[in-house]
Amino acid sequence: QLQASGGGLVQPGGSLRLSCAASRRTASGGARAWFRQAPGKEREFVAAISGSGGTTRYAGSVEGRFTISRDNAKNTMFLQMNSLKHEDTAVYYCAARPDYLGVLTQSINYNYWGQGTQVTVSS
Repeated sequence: QLQASGGGLVQPGGSLRLSCAASRRTASGGARAWFRQAPGKEREFVAAISGSGGTTRYAGSVEGRFTISRDNAKNTMFLQMNSLKHEDTAVYYCAARPDYLGVLTQSINYNYWGQGTQVTVSS
């Protein structure tokens, strides 16, 4: 199981750090990712990281502003979000695929999902 946290209300230009903690039942390695879903829109890819943490991928809309990372010793993944914009407002979901060590950017490839955490960017 995955537990996402760290969302909240922030002004444009501000920062937030999301966390995604995995239970002991979820292997610490494997592909992980963040997705988001805004009201009335489909869920979209945000960022992904390989099992070792050595490879990352980002959606073009967040490249250079967001940073994905992980701490396998604590079985936790993070998303540092800087220079937030109104269009970043969404529910953010973390996902895991413990049996795959590479990078996966499509939601269909993930078999574990967190409950989501709301990020609202508003002045």
